[in-house]
Amino acid sequence: MRFTIPRDVYFGKDAVDEIKNLKGKKAMVVIGGNSVKKNGALDKVMANLKEANIETRLFEGVEHDPSVQTVKKGTKIMQEFQPDWIIGIGGGSPIDAAKAMWIFYEHPELTFEEAAKPFSLPELRNKARFLAVTTTSGTATEVTSFSVITDNETGIKYPIADYNLTPDIAIVDTELVQTLPTTLVAHTGMDVLTHAIEAYVSTASNPITDAVAIKAIEMVGEDLIDSYHENPEARGNMHIAQNLAGMAFSNAILGIVHSMAHKSGVIFDIPHGCINAIYLPYVIRFNAKTAPKKYVEIAKRLNLAGDTEEALVNSLIKKVQEMNIALNIPATLKDYGIEEATFLSNLDSIAEIAVQDPCTGTNPREISVEEMKELYTFAYYGK
Repeated sequence: MRFTIPRDVYFGKDAVDEIKNLKGKKAMVVIGGNSVKKNGALDKVMANLKEANIETRLFEGVEHDPSVQTVKKGTKIMQEFQPDWIIGIGGGSPIDAAKAMWIFYEHPELTFEEAAKPFSLPELRNKARFLAVTTTSGTATEVTSFSVITDNETGIKYPIADYNLTPDIAIVDTELVQTLPTTLVAHTGMDVLTHAIEAYVSTASNPITDAVAIKAIEMVGEDLIDSYHENPEARGNMHIAQNLAGMAFSNAILGIVHSMAHKSGVIFDIPHGCINAIYLPYVIRFNAKTAPKKYVEIAKRLNLAGDTEEALVNSLIKKVQEMNIALNIPATLKDYGIEEATFLSNLDSIAEIAVQDPCTGTNPREISVEEMKELYTFAYYGK
């Protein structure tokens, strides 16, 4: 067994100021759009790099789904600038892009096809180390070994997974999430809950991943609704919770909530955290038919009512549904506004793709394509 996380995780108020203690000469800073400028994250990082006497180069404009083309552009700049630190700031997209740029900066001979072979990357850190500053409370890419890059010309997605990609340093500054829009708080918060629950029930879980996953679940149960209502302390706690959930799923992987969401979220144009939240109650019901034990443990840790396994699982499902209602998240794909004809015309293909998704392999219950179609149908009609 193995449990890999960054060497250092700095968290809490003003954790970003730790950057002033970096030792190095040059840093390439990778960001997406204007949000990290508006919330002050970029200014804080740049000020601390200046205090550390590190020369910087800024790369901006990483799109929502980072592309092969953007990664190649950033890699070219890195090869010219020769940084010894690569710093990704923002949500999953800029940090994922920065991770991929790092790979090809160190190993320009690689192809994306080679990089996407699971856990087969050559050693990194020959030229640079990696620091991630997260400004959203969801993806936890600042502590994970994953990066997903899309070729816009072919539509092919390259999911890169390798422990080499785990950042050296993660900055989880609770001040940087205080101004997040409430809808984003809702969606990313339910994504955190899904990460933690799926990691906890995963067939690849272990005592260490269980420990951080269950703590994340408890924190989400305690703080997500208050965070949605803009309570500063709860916002900060959710930022820590997403980090813990990331540590869990980076090592234990996920399950069929994510398998279902990966392709259907794109096709139906539903935000990732939102579609996870819709699928989660139905997947708990499906999995608990053959693997109830860990769902029962979760229900007990959340102090939910029930004297039997079935009652406790039902309480957990009800808890997730109540959270969705409180966060203004629809109960079904139909309630979200997906037309029935659109759903039915895509059902066969999304079911087949979901069964083949890597996350399906660590789900606690095996699933066939027909069962996957049935599960999608339940999530559409709410039956």
